[in-house]
Amino acid sequence: MPILTAVTHAELIADVRALAALIARDAAWRPTLLVGVGRGGLVPAVYLSHAAGVPMESVDYSGQDDARAAPALERLAAHTREGARLLFVDDINDSGRTIARLRTLLERAGAAAGAVRFATLIDNRSSATRVEWAARTIDRSVTKDWFVFPWEALAPATSIAADAAAIPERTA
Repeated sequence: MPILTAVTHAELIADVRALAALIARDAAWRPTLLVGVGRGGLVPAVYLSHAAGVPMESVDYSGQDDARAAPALERLAAHTREGARLLFVDDINDSGRTIARLRTLLERAGAAAGAVRFATLIDNRSSATRVEWAARTIDRSVTKDWFVFPWEALAPATSIAADAAAIPERTA
């Protein structure tokens, strides 16, 4: 059984404020739209939308289903060709697979170069994919905890354990 580490609501607020500050400091690139990545990025994106004063939309990628996400990603890519700057928000960049796949799908959909960035509450420095902004950084070679965010707190422990076991090297 992995070590389950609860992310408190206070930590969530602090992380969102940290992201908002990082984004505000970058005068050269300001998002015009936040995109919450379903499922784990939805709540952080709502909070960040309020903190940064930037509107928010969502894209469902919780099932890792390219076909299901394609219409939303194609619409978002079209917005970038019209000058929009999209900041995708997720809870954690762990393996990097979700972010890498979304970048690939957006590129295939014709997203304008430089118009898409990613932010996460937690970034795994040993991930194969980098994000532009993160509130906290961990190293999975050292930190094996499975982070339980406030919106996951109602899930049964067996469900949380199953999520953690999906990629054993993250927590073993």
